[in-house]
Amino acid sequence: MSQSKITARLEAAKAEGRKGLIPFLPAGFPDRDRFWDELKALDDSGADVIEIGVPFSDPVADGPVVEQASLDCLTRGVCLSWLLGELSKRRGEFKAALVLMGYHNPFLKYGFTQLAEDAAEAGVSGFIVPDMPFEESDAFRDALVARGLDLIPLVGLNTPPERMKLYAEKGTGFLYFVSVLGTTGMRDSLPDEIKGKLAQVKDIFTLPVALGFGIKTPQQLAQYGDLVDAAVFGSSLIQYIRDGGAAAGFMEGWK
Repeated sequence: MSQSKITARLEAAKAEGRKGLIPFLPAGFPDRDRFWDELKALDDSGADVIEIGVPFSDPVADGPVVEQASLDCLTRGVCLSWLLGELSKRRGEFKAALVLMGYHNPFLKYGFTQLAEDAAEAGVSGFIVPDMPFEESDAFRDALVARGLDLIPLVGLNTPPERMKLYAEKGTGFLYFVSVLGTTGMRDSLPDEIKGKLAQVKDIFTLPVALGFGIKTPQQLAQYGDLVDAAVFGSSLIQYIRDGGAAAGFMEGWK
């Protein structure tokens, strides 16, 4: 099996001596038209992977900033079918690998096989599903693998090594390390025990490791050195745009 676009993009960033950049933006934010301008700006500003949130009415892993943005997008009629259709029209326009972050229920309702097929046709490279337990992921993973797509594994501070090894055996794309026991959102500091857990992760996984949940500034990554290959940031980007900024300006602070 050839290397995934997601892995290739993050390994290329590492070869350049920098952290991979994985911004998160909810589909349809700040509105259905401007979303595409902001997505292109993220791509043009050096994003290696772009995580697109699929709005859902019960986003259990998301903090208040992302949750409100997601609910706003739902009121504008944003849905999975709309997103895939619009991405299909723009296939080939993005250098970054595109990942859809969403919840089990909408994906199950869409149909795993159909979703994998439509996502591949739309130029999507993988999925993140924070509420899908490993034990219930085989059907979706099999559908994605058949289309050359990744199901990104997530582990965190409370994940024991034995369980990490299960994810390591089947995970592709990158390893998403959840930095806090809680929801997404900006934090001024991160738990002290992260460094030790990341060292454990590096012993088990061969995938690039991305740190997410609570990442506010690139300076927060300095203390982890080579234990972290990439950063996922969403709430800070969303708030920046909500306050009148634009994605291009936000990304300047991460270069």
